Amino acid sequence: MSQISVNNLTFSYEGSADAVFENVSFSVDTDWKLGFVGRNGKGKTTFLRLLMGQYTYSGSITGGTAFDYFPYPVNPEELKEAGAQLADRWKPGCEQWRVICELNLLGVDAEVLYRPFGTLSFGERTKVMLAVLFSGENDFLLIDEPTNHLDQMSRKSVKDYLAGKKGFILVSHERALLDACVDHILVLNRHSIEVQSGNFSSWEENKRRKDESARKENAKHLREISRLRQASAKSRTWADRNEGTKIGFDPVEEHDRPTRAYIGGKTKKMNSRIRQMRGRIEKEIQEKEGLLQDIEMVADLKVMPLEHHKKTLVRAEHISLRYGGAEKPVFEDLSFELCRDDRLFLRGVNGCGKSSLLKALLCQAGYGSPAQGDNPELFIEKGSLYTAPGLVISYVSQDTSFLKGNIRDFCRKRGLDESLFCAVLRQLDLDRMQFGKNMETYSEGQKKKVLIAAGILTPAHLYIWDEPLNYIDVFSRMQIEQLILRYRPAMLAVEHDERFQETVGTGFVDIGSAASVG
Repeated sequence: MSQISVNNLTFSYEGSADAVFENVSFSVDTDWKLGFVGRNGKGKTTFLRLLMGQYTYSGSITGGTAFDYFPYPVNPEELKEAGAQLADRWKPGCEQWRVICELNLLGVDAEVLYRPFGTLSFGERTKVMLAVLFSGENDFLLIDEPTNHLDQMSRKSVKDYLAGKKGFILVSHERALLDACVDHILVLNRHSIEVQSGNFSSWEENKRRKDESARKENAKHLREISRLRQASAKSRTWADRNEGTKIGFDPVEEHDRPTRAYIGGKTKKMNSRIRQMRGRIEKEIQEKEGLLQDIEMVADLKVMPLEHHKKTLVRAEHISLRYGGAEKPVFEDLSFELCRDDRLFLRGVNGCGKSSLLKALLCQAGYGSPAQGDNPELFIEKGSLYTAPGLVISYVSQDTSFLKGNIRDFCRKRGLDESLFCAVLRQLDLDRMQFGKNMETYSEGQKKKVLIAAGILTPAHLYIWDEPLNYIDVFSRMQIEQLILRYRPAMLAVEHDERFQETVGTGFVDIGSAASVG
């Protein structure tokens, strides 16, 4: 057991005017299970890379330990190689028997190590990488969002696995995962960084109490600042009024009035006293402003759902979906109904057909063909899929690769008000500096916020969201939850965040051999 000490860490990317970290200091224990949270773009992944020695920085990071990082990089050529071959490259000297033991803890058969890595599912790839990561000794492990793109069952096995480990930093936006796996929280606030004992829920409760107290203190300081500014303005008015008495003086007509020299001398003394007083007031204002608390404010978002005259918006009756040329259907015998007040989540393992169902529904409602590019045509082989007449849908895709060009062009193509769209992005904490950049340079979390903002601003009867929260930070997830609970739009979604499902969902559609609403 040892300590990692960060002292006066300062770092900014080349060409950037803003520092990612500025004079940051804290310590963590290598025996901790440390959760790492903060807004998108605040520097979580950057900090992990600083620990790995990938960037030059000022200040110091000290600790008698080696670091290893998840996910390991895999290039297209390496996808043809077996995991056992890649393991030696990822973690030189790792012993295969240890990797197999870790795979057993993850509930995965060792044979996945000997298959081409590209043939494995996302869940299997994640588990092979985690098994290699934890096969060493004495490393402090840096785990960056291990559950992205994993289905519910894979997430549970990863969560159970990490709950039995220690000696790591876990970057995750999934609250259920953090609650199950960590005993300390490292938080990037807006203007500070803090380390606290406990899991995410205990930190959140402490933060709620602390912020409530801080808001009261802030209100008091703001009232005092306002009073001081009024006093400063009043003193300036007195000086200006006294200075003005020198103007238009006639010594013949106004022989009983004090001379200009007398007034000037008096005004000079008064101005000197006022400057001193204003200096004291401004100093006191700065001190009061310094007492204002570093509160993470979650702005309220708005959505504009339309109300359809039909109660039932979508109804599936024993449908089977098949891609053209495929031997088997994607799924069979699926039945469910979605009404105006429903928010249903699709559940099932990766590859069971959740996204395919959403595409078929969009096609049925007149939103284009589900066949895209080289993808074969998707069609309903059996059963019937009903959508209400004139149904308006707002769709958030899980794919962000099509986002190109700038915000202005995106708004023009979507028919969105640019200023309103940018205002929503600011509420989701996207930095104004990003507005002038092309979207292909955005991080995945920033791209997701673009799609969510567009989805929110599109008035619709039904909101179809396909894994909207991948890469989205905890605070933005909380904003989106509040939005949905307040406006209660009809929704059909694929999302694996347990807390999000529990908070906003009204039911589930389980896709399997005989799926139905649950």
